[in-house]
Amino acid sequence: MLGWSTLESLTSALFAVGIGALSLNVAGVVASAVGAADYWPPGERDCRFYAQWALSQTFTVCLLLVAIADWNELGVPRGPSLVVGLALFVPGFAVAIAAGLDLGGEETVGLTGELRTDGWYRYSRNPQYVGYIIASVGFALLANSALVAVLCTVYVGWWLLLPLAEEPWLREQYGEEYERYAERVPRFAGVETVRALASR
Repeated sequence: MLGWSTLESLTSALFAVGIGALSLNVAGVVASAVGAADYWPPGERDCRFYAQWALSQTFTVCLLLVAIADWNELGVPRGPSLVVGLALFVPGFAVAIAAGLDLGGEETVGLTGELRTDGWYRYSRNPQYVGYIIASVGFALLANSALVAVLCTVYVGWWLLLPLAEEPWLREQYGEEYERYAERVPRFAGVETVRALASR
């Protein structure tokens, strides 16, 4: 049985590893966005792909373990945070998974493939990211933990930054086809998204 101080130390270590892994990925994405590196998207299964994948998986495992260890330690009233958290997490995660399946496995992990402009991608250029942002906020509310809130805040930043690194690459890969697509479909969500949903 772990003692309280041991559990606290383990939780702090997991938090540090998780924030470190995600910060490295964020740094790679920012460097790609400003043209200082070629980290994301990798386009092919090379060292960049495996580095990003390993750091992402490390973060995910740490986030889940910190949430378990620090569950409900923030002290926010449980009823409202649970209800709102579930109301955000479940549909957000469902949208992210559905959009990922719609896009395809290769493209979802940053590998070169086809430009998808229908299905979920007629409403948003990044429906997976919209779903994951909503799900991350919901998960932070569900966990009711200051540590999880910090991890999820950085995670939301990661999802917001990814398109800035991807869009120059997409323009290079798909040229005029992507330009036309970007003109009519918002990066995340907007008036065009509402119109497209209403016209179904």
